[in-house]
Amino acid sequence: MDKKVYVPDPSVSRKSHISSMKQYEDMYKHSIDNPEEFWGEIAKQFHWETEPSKFLSYNFDITKGPISIKWMEGATTNICYNLLDRNVKNGHGDKIAFYWEGNDPEDYSRLTYKKLLEEVCRFANVLKSKGVSKGDRVAIYMPMILEVVIAMLACSRIGAVHTIVFAGFSADSFAERMLDAKCKVLITTDGVWRGPKLICLKEICDAAMERCKNLGHEVKNCIIVEHLPRLSVSQNRNGTTKENGDTSPEKNKIPWTEGRDFWWHEEMEDASTSCYPVWVGAEDPLFMLYTSGSTGKPKGVLHTVAGYLLYAATTFKYVFDYRPGDVYWCTADVGWITGHTYVVYGPLANGATSVLFEGTPFYPGNSRYWEVVDKYRVNKFYTAPTALRALMKFGDGPVKKHSLSTLQVLGSVGEPINPEAWLWYYVVIGHEKCSIVDTYWQTETGGHLLTPLPGCTPMKPGSATFPFFGVVPVLLDENGKEIRGPGEGYLAFKRPWPGIMRTLFGNHERFETTYFKKFPGCYCTGDGARRDEDGYFWITGRVDDMLNVSGHLLSTAEVEATLSAHPNVAEAAVVSHGHPIKGECLYCFVTPNEGVKFSKELTDELKKKVREKIGPFATPEVIQHAPGLPKTRSGKIMRRILRKVAQNDRNIGDISTLADEGIIEVLFQNRIEIKA
Repeated sequence: MDKKVYVPDPSVSRKSHISSMKQYEDMYKHSIDNPEEFWGEIAKQFHWETEPSKFLSYNFDITKGPISIKWMEGATTNICYNLLDRNVKNGHGDKIAFYWEGNDPEDYSRLTYKKLLEEVCRFANVLKSKGVSKGDRVAIYMPMILEVVIAMLACSRIGAVHTIVFAGFSADSFAERMLDAKCKVLITTDGVWRGPKLICLKEICDAAMERCKNLGHEVKNCIIVEHLPRLSVSQNRNGTTKENGDTSPEKNKIPWTEGRDFWWHEEMEDASTSCYPVWVGAEDPLFMLYTSGSTGKPKGVLHTVAGYLLYAATTFKYVFDYRPGDVYWCTADVGWITGHTYVVYGPLANGATSVLFEGTPFYPGNSRYWEVVDKYRVNKFYTAPTALRALMKFGDGPVKKHSLSTLQVLGSVGEPINPEAWLWYYVVIGHEKCSIVDTYWQTETGGHLLTPLPGCTPMKPGSATFPFFGVVPVLLDENGKEIRGPGEGYLAFKRPWPGIMRTLFGNHERFETTYFKKFPGCYCTGDGARRDEDGYFWITGRVDDMLNVSGHLLSTAEVEATLSAHPNVAEAAVVSHGHPIKGECLYCFVTPNEGVKFSKELTDELKKKVREKIGPFATPEVIQHAPGLPKTRSGKIMRRILRKVAQNDRNIGDISTLADEGIIEVLFQNRIEIKA
């Protein structure tokens, strides 16, 4: 446990696509020196109806004109054709594309590539019957069921642009996104069980569509998957109801608007299983995904067809070291970019077999993840540090009931993984044989930017290690000067990779200002990073999560990792707080492990640990008891709210994305006043 570097197990390296650092370095150099040849070779595995006239053109320097990025300009293709038809033609029609595991362990099914293609074609024809055509936007608000994948690919088959909103956003937040995108059609379900909790999605959608209508945009049609045959009876505002297909008394009703609302299964009954793909341009839009903006207004990140296909396929293949016969499982929801790239597009582009999981890690018991791994003999597993830390609270017992012997690669996504969680993942889940790929990327980047590769990269717990192919990272100081060698600064990238976003929908000026204005000539991530003496990159968190304490630049992520390393701490979050003498100080929120009492002794131990690990200047001013932390439904900690608690400012803004709003009042009650 005291090792600083962990080399890949020989059993992983022997079979890997990239089995040595020398091989990685040679490939990386080729991708930088000759990107057209590197990506052109990869492009040959896919179908292009017409070939590109120009492989790459771009401008990253806002002082020299509009920001512009184009890959494979002039080419035409269809991403759905490449994911499904191509694999079926290559003899993989009977191969399982997805094992579906429902919220209830007794609820499961599977879908082959051939059947998926047929279902996608049928639903593409349904969309066409509703007037959807190339360039139209389609909203998707669904749980993790097979129909969500079918809906995404049906949109891409006819050149429509899908915009998925995580089925946990409030009606107002959902409406704001549909309004911005001017969505023509909405696809949803009657409802969903999340663990033991029932959520009536159609009711949320009705409220969102009504809000859109009141603001001047009408969603023309709503298509509803009958997912819950026994929903509680509900009525819409005019008192009318719609029965769920079956008129038997056990079947219940959901709100319904005649002429606008349609059952998925009824529309699919007579739809043809054949739908000729619409050939679209390489730079035509594929999907939009909304992400939070510093101004509060969500940003519609827009990804295009060809570059995204290349990058999703390539990162999936190499980062997870996918090989035919592997079973892969990413636990992310399709409402987030991880679900787009590494649940749907990347795996299918490689003809992979994946697990699609509707449930939660803790239902019906807290060993659910490990049961699923053993049930489907999963080889490659990808999840978030938040989930791992939550599972760690229950100790090793729930894990040790399961074999997990098939696992080879373990992935981490969403935030920097603290070293203690990394080691638990490596030792307890991976039995010290699995490589851990701690991936750094963003909604805007489309795919991994910094990541270990399983067969070759020596791993340092908590480090995202080295750049992926075609990616040129730089560290910059406040003035935009490049920091060479070891150092810490703003993380930026000098040139485009195929998967990078092309614009913000309807607002290219905001795109340029947000990502390219601060450091002309570079894409600015908004994150800080440190490069160590071995060239490894360590993400230090959002730049606004950096503190200047008594002249010392300090990352909140580093302090959080130190606090979380204490054996009695389940989770920690750190924010900055104004201080009359130091300028800024650390205000820490700590969640103890189950059964551990929060005490002065624990607080003193934690302060001592930070002093010893980082230095006296980093000693937390306040360590507050937090029985829970404010998190979105995807598990991301909302530090904005924690800053408000620290400042005793109850004007906390929009909390519609919070999983548990009740925790906010508890945190305010536990708040500690800072004394000079």
